[in-house]
This record gives sequence, structure tokens and C-alpha cells, in this order.
Amino acid sequence: MAEWQNRPLDPVYPVVFIDCIHVKVRDGQVADRPVYVALAVTVDGTRDILGLWAGDGGEGAEYWLQVLTEIGNRGVEDVCMVVCDGLKGLPDAIGTVWPRAITQTCVVHLMRASFRYAARRDWDKVS
Repeated sequence: MAEWQNRPLDPVYPVVFIDCIHVKVRDGQVADRPVYVALAVTVDGTRDILGLWAGDGGEGAEYWLQVLTEIGNRGVEDVCMVVCDGLKGLPDAIGTVWPRAITQTCVVHLMRASFRYAARRDWDKVS
């Protein structure tokens, strides 16, 4: 697993999707832990999981900066577009590692966020 997690990556990816999922982990007691996921589309159009990172607390842009820096250190020189949620500070973290990358908010996250402003009965119309 460590060999896979540290393998060299392609120098360019057209699209990288990043998100965090929260899973229950038993470490003496059960607790929610964030698992950071980076999935890329290669220039050939195939998918490549760049890595999985287990965090300690909640999802944060500072931790994402560490993850993205690690991905850059493994050989990724440029990304055309990074698709992510609307986490505050995340576009700045992306711009620090890949200044020319476009940050695009995930459509699913946009829809989910827009549901907060609509009554439940209108969710089908909104989507």
C-alpha cells in the first residue's frame, strides 16, 4: 500500500476530482475520520486514483494543501481543472500548488447546496 501511495504520477492531468468522505474508524473507540480522495482523469481518458489520505479532524483547506503538495511532489506539474466542493480556502490551496489550474465546484455539491434555499417539495424542480 505504501509503495502504491508513493508511486510517481503523470506530469499532467486534464481533470482532478478531490473530495473528503467521513468514515467510522475503530481505534479504541469508534470515531468519524475524514478520508481525503484524489481521483484524476489521465490524458488518455482513463481514471487514476492518485491517493487516499486519512485525516484526524474535520475536513480543512490546510490539510488539502498538504495533500496537493504531496501530489505535486510525486511528479504532477500541472492540472487543467480541479473539481471540488465549496470548502472555504480550497481554491487558494489549489492555486498555491497549480497556479494555472481552474477550480470548478462539483455540480452535485452545487445542487446539494442549492436545496437549502428551496422547500423539499421543490427539490425535483430545482434539480
